[in-house]
Amino acid sequence: MLRRAFLLTPTLLAVALPASAQSPMKAVATFSILGDLLAEVAGDKVELSVVVGPDIDAHAYQPRPTDARALAEAKVLVSNGLGFEGWIDRLAKAAPFKGKAIVATAGVATLKAGADHGHSHGHAHGNGPDPHCWQDVQRVRTYVANIAKGLAEADPPNGAYYRERAQAFDMRLVELDAWVKAEIAKVPADKRQAITGHDSFRYFASAYGVKFRSPRGYNTSSEPSARDVAALIREVREHRIKALFVENMTNPGLIDQIARESGAVVGPRLYTDALSGPDGPAPTYEKMMRHNVTALVAGMSKN
Repeated sequence: MLRRAFLLTPTLLAVALPASAQSPMKAVATFSILGDLLAEVAGDKVELSVVVGPDIDAHAYQPRPTDARALAEAKVLVSNGLGFEGWIDRLAKAAPFKGKAIVATAGVATLKAGADHGHSHGHAHGNGPDPHCWQDVQRVRTYVANIAKGLAEADPPNGAYYRERAQAFDMRLVELDAWVKAEIAKVPADKRQAITGHDSFRYFASAYGVKFRSPRGYNTSSEPSARDVAALIREVREHRIKALFVENMTNPGLIDQIARESGAVVGPRLYTDALSGPDGPAPTYEKMMRHNVTALVAGMSKN
């Protein structure tokens, strides 16, 4: 009997089902870290694509035709903003993207970019704000709130679902932030310093009280000269720095030499602008922060 009643009113059935029950909303995130934050909030209500995947630098990315197609079909686009993705406006226009644009850094207090930023990435932010706000977990809580608000506006029937997931995620981020502070506190104050080959850590430094130095004359696109290496060794000795992170020096012999002559310990690769692949040590934002902090603390704690 019941079945027959349904057969008589197929139109009623279609109206009763919200569109979202038929197919998930399409959403695009510009790079891997935002892709993870978006996935945490969106759950199974969104079909997600990420423009710049794991292990790829979003600064230097060259968009492909498939990116434009994904954007043309998307209801939501999440970007970092602050000039981090220099290519996104052109891509959105070309697609064209007609959905809801969510800028994750909206309302986030920013720090000024360093003068050295342009060299290492071939993408100068000039004297504008530093875009790497995700290196401070507190600021990422604002990212998550912005993402939840934008998703709810783009897809009102699932608004409560997004808000609930964002709230649960926010609680984990509060815990993560407390964990980072407790870990850094294990290192004596005068040892909270590290040398790293890029300057994505300004927010981390300001939030968690670690001093980062970038070796002079070092940039990510070329192998350092003998003079650069000598300057680096001097700097490490002079400041008695124990933690050294030089992730894209391709010459292991050189790294061993720096460690040997400076007394510093070369740490594992830090993930700053991209997550690792699923099998790497930093497949999610939370794991990325835990990996980086664990590596930093181990390096800084050496005698």
